Amino acid sequence: MGVSSFDRFSEYRIMWILVFFDLPTETKRDKKAYVDFRKALHRDGFTMFQFSIYVRHCASMENADAHIKRVKSFLPKYGKVGIMCITDKQFSNIQLFFGAVPQRPNAPYQQLELF
Repeated sequence: MGVSSFDRFSEYRIMWILVFFDLPTETKRDKKAYVDFRKALHRDGFTMFQFSIYVRHCASMENADAHIKRVKSFLPKYGKVGIMCITDKQFSNIQLFFGAVPQRPNAPYQQLELF
C-alpha cells in the first residue's frame, strides 16, 4: 500500500537534521578542517541556523538517514560534532529570541526534491 499525499507531507514525517559542532581552530590545519567541514555541509544542502549549527530539510526519515550517513563520511578528525534529527512539527516549536525579544523561527528555504 502506498503512502498517501497527506502522510507524505505530514509535519510528523518531514524531518530536519541539525548538525552542531565545536571544532578546534588553533592551527592552520585545524582551520582548514573547520572550513572543509562547513563547505561539505553546504554542498550537501545544509544552511547555517546559528554559528556552528547547520540544518537541512528532508522529505522523510529515509532521506534524512542518507544525509546523516553522508555527514558521517566527512566528519573532521578532531572536535565535537552532534547530529540530531527532529520532525517538522518539533522544528516549528523552536522558541528563538534576539535578546529578550521573541523571534519567529526563520527556517531555511524549502528544498524541492524530485524523485
